[in-house]
Amino acid sequence: MSYVDEVFEKVKAKNSHEPEFLQAVEEVLESLRPVIEKNEEKFRKDALLERITEPERIISFRVPWVDDEGQVQVNRAFRVQFSSAIGPYKGGLRLHPSVNQSIIKFLGFEQIFKNSLTGLPIGGGKGGSDFDPKGKSDREIMAFCQSFMTELYKYIGKDTDVPAGDIGVGGREIGFLYGQYKRITGLYEGVLTGKGLTYGGSLARTEATGYGLLYLTAEMLKCNGQDIAGKTIAVSGAGNVAIYAIEKAQQLGAKPVTCSDSTGWIYDPEGIDVALLKEVKEVKRARLSEYAAARPSAQYQEKQNGEHGVWSVKCDVALPCATQNELDLEDAKMLVANGCQAVAEGANMPTTLEATEYLQKNGVLFCPGKAANAGGVATSALEMSQNSERLSWSFEEVDQKLQGIMVNIFHNLDHAAKEYGMEGNYVAGANIAGFLKVAEAMTAQGVV
Repeated sequence: MSYVDEVFEKVKAKNSHEPEFLQAVEEVLESLRPVIEKNEEKFRKDALLERITEPERIISFRVPWVDDEGQVQVNRAFRVQFSSAIGPYKGGLRLHPSVNQSIIKFLGFEQIFKNSLTGLPIGGGKGGSDFDPKGKSDREIMAFCQSFMTELYKYIGKDTDVPAGDIGVGGREIGFLYGQYKRITGLYEGVLTGKGLTYGGSLARTEATGYGLLYLTAEMLKCNGQDIAGKTIAVSGAGNVAIYAIEKAQQLGAKPVTCSDSTGWIYDPEGIDVALLKEVKEVKRARLSEYAAARPSAQYQEKQNGEHGVWSVKCDVALPCATQNELDLEDAKMLVANGCQAVAEGANMPTTLEATEYLQKNGVLFCPGKAANAGGVATSALEMSQNSERLSWSFEEVDQKLQGIMVNIFHNLDHAAKEYGMEGNYVAGANIAGFLKVAEAMTAQGVV
């Protein structure tokens, strides 16, 4: 049995109840096969794959808090510190009812390679809780965040582990978390990223993941003889990533025509009105049905079971920006049938393995999330640099650095794919480019 198969069998045996984590590991190991086989004897002797697929540390804890009725509630929370080979653990905190150890481990594992691809000195980690911020008052959010940080603070620090936001964790939540960290430790340091501009945050951080996604997508198209200007784009999601992907797509001359939330989706053939979308989702925190009510050109559809309507719309480029496994094989078939030329992942692992393979086999340019959505964590690392220097850079300066990082990421993964005889396979290229840097650092640091 090859070393790759041997390790995956071990991972399956140990983590049989964690489907999301197993999916992520299988996808990465499969695409690394040519690299591993070239160095099989050495990697096996060093148990390199066993070490890279096992987190350095998992912290699991309860979060008790009091709701507005005076009732005590208890949630479960995690922080997975997966790899510190190239820098302090770095990865978001997710607050969503679906959060469990499998999801946090899959996200943390992906983060290792994503962070490596940025070229910045940051390791892989992820955290979160099954707490649902939807429908909660500001006081309830604060109570939860303060209780969450009362346990988490023991395991994080500016040179140890620097969490950020993710689904359910925006500026409000980061503020409450940071305030509690400072209150407990007495330290005013860059321990969280995504902070407000008045207390160490970075300009362009809010826009970074969505903007970065478009910078990389534009470069991918350009290197394949196409221009993003004039392209029709289907986007899923209506959170931070989707909103700013739509905004940057319009700035680059493309026309995004869809977005979605947990209750339904919008098709706006005239192009999404970004100002209205921001008003509905960022200010009112309302449903997309309110967007449709205010925009005559928009059509709103409620979500049916297992149906992802945004992918049924004719488009040139698809950008899944909502959540994991939202684009399945049937969706991929619709995209191909409708002439879609490129898919770039704004969310983490939003495309199933079957859908990814189908898109690649049918000549669709496909860039995985660990590369395409790395702009958020890259700008988080830029925020860390500004905090360390006690400086604040201009929006233009951060945005320029972000664009340079995303263009470099694409060229690095493109080069890695070509070097290992898989030209055009950007999934393999991203995994290989991210892995080689981490593997070299792990080897240099000995058995730790």
